This record gives sequence, C-alpha cells and structure tokens, in this order.
Amino acid sequence: MEKRKILMVDDEERMRKLIKDFLTRHDFQVVEAGDGEAAIDIFFNDKNIDLVILDVMMPGMSGIQVCKEIRSFSNVPILFLTAKVQEADKLTGLMAGGDDYLTKPFSYGELLGRIRALIRRYKIYLGKSSSPE
Repeated sequence: MEKRKILMVDDEERMRKLIKDFLTRHDFQVVEAGDGEAAIDIFFNDKNIDLVILDVMMPGMSGIQVCKEIRSFSNVPILFLTAKVQEADKLTGLMAGGDDYLTKPFSYGELLGRIRALIRRYKIYLGKSSSPE
C-alpha cells in the first residue's frame, strides 16, 4: 500500500522534525515547509498531498493565508496545529477552510487519530475505499 503523504508546515524546525519522526513511524510520508510561501510551492508542485498540517503564526504568509490559497484550488484536508487557543482563532481557521483545529501542546495520539479520520473522510468524499490507514 502506498504511504499517505502529509505536508507539514511550521516555522519551528524542531516541531516539524518531531511530528515528521512520529508520523514516519506510523507509515506516513512527510514533506516539510518552514513558511507559507514554501508550503504553497510544494503543494502546487506535488499533486499527491493527502493532508496538510498547518501552523497559523508564521513569518510572511500566515497559515490562514496558506489555507485560503490551497482551498481556492483543492479540497485536501487541512488540520491547523497551532498555539493560538482562543475561540475566535479557532473559528478564523475553520472559516478560512480548515477541516480541523488542534492546539499546542497536543497529544500525539490525538494528532494521529485526527489525521486518520480526516484522510478517511476525504477518501470517502472522493469515492475511494474507506479502509483504515
């Protein structure tokens, strides 16, 4: 079975590495971007992204802007993973087109569960098999 590919976008290199290492152990392929502009470039050059994990607060292009740009061309699942915890921040992310919103600090188990659920629902939306990851 082909590994599902996740685009991990966060300006903190350590956070990207921790999440990449964790997801790699759970049979995901992870590509990384350290800012919004790089995320857009990767997303539009790689047509096999199955899910985007997106931080909100980044220099230059924010995660909200990245989400809106991706959403204007794709229905790929977008999971915000951010330190912004206020209800207004969550609503902003969801209204921008995010499918889910998880705040830091977070549990790796919950992150994995949310990723699998989002991918499963997306596959059903596309009319593909709904077998578990």
